[in-house]
Amino acid sequence: ETSQGRALLPQDPAARAEARRLWAWVEAACEEVTDTLLTERVMQWVKRDRQPDSARLRRGAHALRGRLTFLNGLLELNGYLACRELSLADLAAAAHLSAYDYFGDVEWNAVPELKDWYARMKSRPSFRPLLADRLQAVRPVAHYTDLDF
Repeated sequence: ETSQGRALLPQDPAARAEARRLWAWVEAACEEVTDTLLTERVMQWVKRDRQPDSARLRRGAHALRGRLTFLNGLLELNGYLACRELSLADLAAAAHLSAYDYFGDVEWNAVPELKDWYARMKSRPSFRPLLADRLQAVRPVAHYTDLDF
């Protein structure tokens, strides 16, 4: 918060509190989904001790849809998640979304505001290295690095 660079928390105290609240919400809400989907998809491939649990994958996909709908609603109001400017909440959500998008888990047509916002996030120079990361055995969906998906 004392950096001379671009602030990732708003100056306004109420907006700053909202950015922190949403940042914490994103981390907690997405942790459950990320743990379920990525554990079943990636860790089971690495361990090779059992097949992915389809019931867990369905629960994770259902939970993901609810979170995405909520984020889409916030973006309809603000343009960004916590306020009218980029904050830590946006960066946290974009990082989680990139993991879901890698596997094609996001139904982008159901969340148009989120899709537009994510395209803007993907276009940021600081985000491009994240899109270049690859899992050794799993390729991303075709549109993963496409900025105009």
